[in-house]
Amino acid sequence: MMQEIPEGKWVASFKRVFALNGIGEGTEVVIISESQSRPVLRQLAALALYDLGAVYSTIVLPTPPQTAPVPVKSTGACDAIQGKRHVIEALKAVEVIVDVTVEGLLHAEEMAEVEKANTRLLVICNEHPEILERTEPSAELGPKVALGIKMLNAASEMRVTSAAGTDLTINIKDAPCGGTPGFSTHPRGVSHWPGGLCLCFPLANTVSGKIVMNTGDMNLTFKEYIRDPITITLENDYITDIQGEGLDAKLFREYLAAWDDPKAYGISHIGWGMNPKARWESLALYDKGDIQATEFRAWAGNFLWSTGSNQFADRFTLGHFDLPMRDCNISLDDTPIVINGELQEELA
Repeated sequence: MMQEIPEGKWVASFKRVFALNGIGEGTEVVIISESQSRPVLRQLAALALYDLGAVYSTIVLPTPPQTAPVPVKSTGACDAIQGKRHVIEALKAVEVIVDVTVEGLLHAEEMAEVEKANTRLLVICNEHPEILERTEPSAELGPKVALGIKMLNAASEMRVTSAAGTDLTINIKDAPCGGTPGFSTHPRGVSHWPGGLCLCFPLANTVSGKIVMNTGDMNLTFKEYIRDPITITLENDYITDIQGEGLDAKLFREYLAAWDDPKAYGISHIGWGMNPKARWESLALYDKGDIQATEFRAWAGNFLWSTGSNQFADRFTLGHFDLPMRDCNISLDDTPIVINGELQEELA
């Protein structure tokens, strides 16, 4: 376990990221955290905001009781606000929310109301500051992520294949598309650090095919590399079969089954990573307590798919997997975006 104390270099990193997000002299900001948040992230955010001259306050919420049958990890759906009106109104009253809650407010139920007040959200993922320092967003990534989102919005179909046997087709016509380079200055903008990915939320009955997760692919909920292949069949958005004899397949099956919820088998979002600073091999170098594993959603050229909630397909569940894969081919309407895990042309 690495030390979690404020360091000058991390304050400097936070200041640069806040500046990219349009935070400066006089910007009104709320830092929102909870009792189980990393104290160092809250401390670094406050020090950086002070140095920048922002007008800021800090909200610390109690982490709510655990109610799920299994551990809940990396959902992006913090439930610590619990509908408290005074908290919601405080978030609506500022220009920027700096979010250092454990799971993040990205998919929190209260955010739909907060966003209507034009408040921007910057999610600082629950990572050790060394990871945040190494994956610090840069302005240069902005145009590339914007291009990827534009290509997603213009396409009707995404096709994903691999030498391992993946063959997946997604109808993305009219699917909500997005992504982030790790910063935004627009009203209602949403960004997260580590950032650098492009994705879409497929609408109902639009995802079918086969995914073969191979050795070296990742299960971010478990914070582990895949050791033995898993073959997953999807029909009309839902996992209908999971084949594999190794431990990974057994854990995958049993975690999904533990929810006793058919919606846990549904597709949440699908996309690819864009961040050259995010590293696939980094997972081998950290203790699980040091990481939330969000870096691995963003490494350049991965194919990222996830299970769980998808509000655009009217599916809500706490069960969630983020599953980035190596060496895949991704095309949009027959235009190659990723070939064998490598970003193509202007996206590279």
